[in-house]
Amino acid sequence: MYETSGKLKWIGSTQSFPSGFSKREFVVTTAADKYPQDLKFEVVKDKCPVLDEYEIGQDVQVNFDIRGNEYNGKYYVNLACWKLQAAGASSPSPSKKSATPSSSGGEPSLQDLRDDGDFDDEPPF
Repeated sequence: MYETSGKLKWIGSTQSFPSGFSKREFVVTTAADKYPQDLKFEVVKDKCPVLDEYEIGQDVQVNFDIRGNEYNGKYYVNLACWKLQAAGASSPSPSKKSATPSSSGGEPSLQDLRDDGDFDDEPPF
């Protein structure tokens, strides 16, 4: 599991293949090093529409795995994104803030779980 952050530079369209497989690629420019790096990530299958919520130039945080394979004597490496969120956001949906975690489809944030009315300072006995 790896993580990086940067600005969205490019978002490609969804590519569908005869086997039923689909993927979508995007590029994030990172500035963590002395020289900025353009890293190409991909999301697959049901994660493709997630990129519709983001805009070019937006700061994002990407959680990903490194995938490698060999085909006809050549080796390929893919950065497989499994979580994308706006930088500094606790929810993977940057443009749609919801009061109920089930409607956003992501994990609930600490604010979603906490209700100050549920706490009292009295001991339970």
